[in-house]
Amino acid sequence: MITHVVLFKLKDRSPEAIGKVAQALESLEGAVPVIRSIEVGVDVLRSERSYDVSLTVRFDSLEDLEEYQRHPEHVKVAGFIATLRESSAVVDYEGR
Repeated sequence: MITHVVLFKLKDRSPEAIGKVAQALESLEGAVPVIRSIEVGVDVLRSERSYDVSLTVRFDSLEDLEEYQRHPEHVKVAGFIATLRESSAVVDYEGR
């Protein structure tokens, strides 16, 4: 299993902007068939070093992750978030 984790820090850290990003990420569930599970989290501490939104997606294989990256719905959501994010961090790892 491959786990894909992304953290997003937004330019506008208002609850409305964070909600739009979370909703866009949640829309991927059911839209991209290779997703085994998806979880979207919104930061509750709101500290200066916190990221605002997290995305955790699990796939059966590295090939499925690569297919997800190319899927039109993912490309659309990623493009939307790119206009709102200040920075992001990503880790992809293989579980046991």
